[in-house]
Amino acid sequence: MIDIRTALPADAEAVLDFWKVAAEGTSISDDVAGVARLIERDPDALLLAESDGVLVGTVIAGFDGWRASLYRLAVLPSHRRRGVSKALLQAAEERFVKLGGRRGDAMVLEANEVAHHAWAAAGYKREDHWRRWVKALV
Repeated sequence: MIDIRTALPADAEAVLDFWKVAAEGTSISDDVAGVARLIERDPDALLLAESDGVLVGTVIAGFDGWRASLYRLAVLPSHRRRGVSKALLQAAEERFVKLGGRRGDAMVLEANEVAHHAWAAAGYKREDHWRRWVKALV
């Protein structure tokens, strides 16, 4: 059984440790302060999937009033293909609809072929006419 819940500030270190094992890539915000800031700013954005008390999946479902953005969909390798990402995305999409979101946008690493298949299976489509532009602020 998979339980979905929102992250608490006390979960920050466990989430970071989980991402080292289950997520592809890193972010400039991958530290306790960054995760805690996310939870403080939007307590319902970071969704955790647990099975028998073990963290097996995450997704960040951020909504700024304009865009419904999905980040860090990650599932523990030993729990993939068991419906974890489906349950996380369902919870994220329900959150977005309640908040007035009209479309979910997922940030997916170009080289992460496994993720491409997972997102496609969930009904998301790649848009090649967009590119992400970034600038580090710190």
